[in-house]
Amino acid sequence: MLHAQSVGELVDFPREQHAGSVAKFHSSAATEIGRRIRVARQELGISLEDLGELADVNWTTVGKIERGASSPTVESLIRIATALEVDPGVFVSGITADMYGGRPHQVTVRDLINARRDQQRNRRAGG
Repeated sequence: MLHAQSVGELVDFPREQHAGSVAKFHSSAATEIGRRIRVARQELGISLEDLGELADVNWTTVGKIERGASSPTVESLIRIATALEVDPGVFVSGITADMYGGRPHQVTVRDLINARRDQQRNRRAGG
């Protein structure tokens, strides 16, 4: 079956360093998302504590997010955006997986589709 193979079986890349969903250190993505949240909060003139209360997210967590020390969960991001009365997309627009670091490959979905198509053609031609 075409979908039975993983990306790693079709496209060669190292597997030992998969990045987790939470940054272990400051990433440029976490820093930028946090900066955007801080700017929005400061433009409204509210404190971290105020934002935490409005968003129902612990204010120390908001502080970690603003400093880029922690990447927000989707739920936290939406709660914070709602409290700030902005679209959550404002905070993540232009952010890419590469900005989180630790990505062991640059394989795109198009690369995967093409590799599977080529493999299928080779099977038909060879047997």
